[in-house]
Amino acid sequence: MKVNAYLEITMKIDNANRPAAAKVYTDYRQPFLDTIEGALTKELLVRDEDVQVLHGFDNVEHAQAYLSSAMFQNDVFVGLKPLWSADPDVKIYTVA
Repeated sequence: MKVNAYLEITMKIDNANRPAAAKVYTDYRQPFLDTIEGALTKELLVRDEDVQVLHGFDNVEHAQAYLSSAMFQNDVFVGLKPLWSADPDVKIYTVA
């Protein structure tokens, strides 16, 4: 399948909290790919100023649905929220 949409979540996370954030990413990467409808890829991107998780989906609807999924709401969000130094920036893109 081809990636037709991306969900980009950009987070401000202090350096001291980045190992914990990376653990959340690692713990849920494979379950995300195995169980979330339309999920195709998931990458962790790190810069000095922020951390970004880029999720690839087969369509925009599946990207939007993931944000309401039990995995995101009950596991990923709960695990990451205490690590943020600011609210995350969430964007969904369509591949042109």
